[in-house]
Amino acid sequence: MYSDKVMDHFRNPRNVGEIDNADGIGEVGNPVCGDIMKIFLKIDNNIITDAKFKTFGCGAAIASSSMATELVRGKTLEEAWEVSNKAVAEALEGLPPIKMHCSVLAEEGIHKAINDYRVKKGFEPWTEKNLHSHEQEDMTCQH
Repeated sequence: MYSDKVMDHFRNPRNVGEIDNADGIGEVGNPVCGDIMKIFLKIDNNIITDAKFKTFGCGAAIASSSMATELVRGKTLEEAWEVSNKAVAEALEGLPPIKMHCSVLAEEGIHKAINDYRVKKGFEPWTEKNLHSHEQEDMTCQH
């Protein structure tokens, strides 16, 4: 039912835990299935330097969280925003259709964490509509 990659990320999840003083935190959940995912991001000069997660849920939710944090590390915020649920599922070598919602949660968690960071820095949150509609903002080192 699950690919070897899903089983590997479930049995040996990468980046589990919290980041103290995270720059962005995104929490999402699906009340129907009970999966709850919390994504923590450390961001420096518009680059995600660290990503961790805490997930309560099924094996597919844990594997999706693990893979999503792997995929966004080292990326700019714009590149990380583009990491879709489809990209997460493909990187896991597929998810059963009934478990695709887990990859959607991972995408949404990343989006919420990025927007949490943007709001803290005084920028408007991104939506699919406004992401590409304005010029690149200078988000470098505003500590």
